[in-house]
Amino acid sequence: MKFIDDRTIQNNKEITELDSFVFKFIDIIKKYSDYVVISGYVSIILGRSRATEDVDIFIREITYEQFTELLKELKKNDFWCLNGDKEKDLYAYFEDSLALRFGEKGRAIPNMEVKIAKTALNKEAFIDKITVKTKIGDVFISSLDRQIAFKRYYLGSKKDEEDALHIENTFKEHIHLNRINEYKKMIENELSDSR
Repeated sequence: MKFIDDRTIQNNKEITELDSFVFKFIDIIKKYSDYVVISGYVSIILGRSRATEDVDIFIREITYEQFTELLKELKKNDFWCLNGDKEKDLYAYFEDSLALRFGEKGRAIPNMEVKIAKTALNKEAFIDKITVKTKIGDVFISSLDRQIAFKRYYLGSKKDEEDALHIENTFKEHIHLNRINEYKKMIENELSDSR
């Protein structure tokens, strides 16, 4: 696994069942919106060996019409929404900045946790995203610096700290401490504004 350029990582790891699930989903979602994968799966796609129940993803805002078309295609490809099946109710979740979870038919785990990026901090994840090239396609992930900052200063569990440490150790020469500190300040500001 190595950086090809500043925004692209080549990853030749063996493809897992989880990877296949994620790529099947993003192959559909990218037809309807830009996306960026965040949180735990980022460390997994970057070589950390651990399990996860969900894969978090931000998408840009989409219209109700785009949303209904997206739901139809997901259903056609054997995905179901764990939150329910009424389109208007599900779209209202998005409008209220709540996540929707999608799993493959007959399974609740793993699932894709999809949320519209509404805050300035979340929208910025699209600007500095990284492409990870794999044997079955490309996936957009949040920047490594952003990932580390969110894991350490927003989420903060032991598992999150281990994810951050894995990314730091794997990509030492590509980590920017000043950028992590900038994200830390942004996170602190957003948290204080939401109180």
